[in-house]
Amino acid sequence: MRKHRGKPANSDLAELVHGSMAGELGFHLRRGQIAAFRQFARTITTTEGVTPGLYGMLQVIANNPGLSQSALAVAMDVDRSSIVKVVNQLEEKGLIVRDTSPTDRRRYCLHMTPPGVQALARIEQAVMRQDQDFSARLSDAERGTLIGLLKRLYRQDSETPANVRE
Repeated sequence: MRKHRGKPANSDLAELVHGSMAGELGFHLRRGQIAAFRQFARTITTTEGVTPGLYGMLQVIANNPGLSQSALAVAMDVDRSSIVKVVNQLEEKGLIVRDTSPTDRRRYCLHMTPPGVQALARIEQAVMRQDQDFSARLSDAERGTLIGLLKRLYRQDSETPANVRE
């Protein structure tokens, strides 16, 4: 079997059939996520060096000063063993600091640095513009409906505690 490198020719795509998955919600959710992440990469990652995951973690840390690494892992639905690598990245970028908890020396508390707060404010503005551009084909009502429906789906499957607010 021949391996393809790069993008297939448009003529190849014209004949592409997705089969039964074309009617599956998960397939379309994944394609939507890929499209959103691609646009994020083109507009935010290239200019700010922050991926969607890092942006989300910055938001959670900024809005929950002193949050533990374990709580961040739960909030972001990420394996606790992999959160250390991500926290290291944010710390190396100078966006957050990791302090030992005053009540439990085994626990680290996460805080934004002043440069991190400034960077997040700048990134938020860019993300808001990117999000508006990405969803421009939807009316405000359609966008709100879509967000509401997606929340219903991921909340029923989430292991995130119910007390997590958006």
